[in-house]
Amino acid sequence: MKILLIIPAYNEQENILNVCKTVEQSKVKVDYIVINDGSTDNTLKILEENNLEHINLVHNLGIGGAVQTGYKYALENDYDIAIQFDGDGQHDINYVETICEPIINGQADFCIGSRYIDNSTSKFKSTWIRRVGKDIISAMIKLFWKQKITDPTSGFRAANKKVIKIFANEYPTDYPEPESTVTLLKKGLKVTEKPVNMHERKAGKSFVNPWTSGLYMIKVSIAIIVDSIFRTNGGTSE
Repeated sequence: MKILLIIPAYNEQENILNVCKTVEQSKVKVDYIVINDGSTDNTLKILEENNLEHINLVHNLGIGGAVQTGYKYALENDYDIAIQFDGDGQHDINYVETICEPIINGQADFCIGSRYIDNSTSKFKSTWIRRVGKDIISAMIKLFWKQKITDPTSGFRAANKKVIKIFANEYPTDYPEPESTVTLLKKGLKVTEKPVNMHERKAGKSFVNPWTSGLYMIKVSIAIIVDSIFRTNGGTSE
């Protein structure tokens, strides 16, 4: 199977080289493409000087636009599985096979790497305010879509060809993980989770803070409610 890691990167000069080298040196045989999302630091220079596979976006599109660019690349190059993989070093390459397994076995169209299925796989969870937001979003998905997603904000996710095509054509722009998961549930696709390990960011600064976390929760909650209101029989709006 052809497997691609989509690595969005915005101002990740302190992390991106190590992330790419970790992927290249891993026993897991996958391709990768870094989507440089209009970085204003030395991220692009590092990618070019080290001959790392990348697409350079001249303007910052945000996480949604960067990831969708990766899905478009995966579709155009006929990949069987595309995996979102953060450029900040939080995701563990050793769990790529874990989240691909349900897709390879035909048990799911989409698999989310979760920190919360059990308490032993990943010691790093998140900040308390993000966990509160995560729990609220998870509860809303459970209420409206009758499926428990323990880590709806996880950016470590594997998609099959069907999902690659969907996401290449439509993908939320601001805070895409929960909204895109709801899109798949709405279309009647099979979504599952697997426990994975995640690391705390080693360098650089996340754009997420208590204020943006609050806005994130409100926006995603509204999006889930709107999607649920307009859902039709059979789990699809088409």
